[in-house]
Amino acid sequence: MSFNKLKEYLPYRGEKYIKPEKAGNYRQYMMDLRDLARQARDEFSLISKSFEDRVKPFKAERVSQWMNQSQLCRPHFWCYFRLPSDDLDDSALAIRLYGESDNFGISVEVSFVERRRSENSLEKQNKVLNLLPFGAMYYFVQKNGISFKMDATEENRKNLLKQVKSGEVRKVLVKQDIPIETDHSLERLIDDLLKSFDELLPFYKETKK
Repeated sequence: MSFNKLKEYLPYRGEKYIKPEKAGNYRQYMMDLRDLARQARDEFSLISKSFEDRVKPFKAERVSQWMNQSQLCRPHFWCYFRLPSDDLDDSALAIRLYGESDNFGISVEVSFVERRRSENSLEKQNKVLNLLPFGAMYYFVQKNGISFKMDATEENRKNLLKQVKSGEVRKVLVKQDIPIETDHSLERLIDDLLKSFDELLPFYKETKK
């Protein structure tokens, strides 16, 4: 598997999609964009389905659509994996496409779906800070409406605990990135994702306590 459609799709993130019948001179362009986006989503769905087979009893939810309600091409695809016992407002394990066409891959993260959040979702999510990070993990922090990466060091963990408690930081995800290389096979990618999944599993479990 070459992942070429994912690579080709990434430059179009944020592009406004117009139905071809309403696009005038851009009719063919919009048809081509739609076809590419659908093929890219199909590639990501294949990754998600192949991964689901390796992480049972976790079940994959539906892969995100390629455009949002404003008909803008989404920057990245994602898919959440849940146990049958999980509530919809709980934190879950997820995979997410990231990067640019010349440097992209799949990340594994512990996070929750914003549109399903309850009054307890943030408190559950931020329990990932209770555990010591290790390896290639990093934090993805939301502060004052802005999200950014932060090294998962012990010093940063302690500071984030304080900032979450004070309300300065809204939420913290813990993540790992798996770069997709030219010779990456689907089987190797799934193996790499599974390794990250297993390493992040204790953080997911911590959000349940």
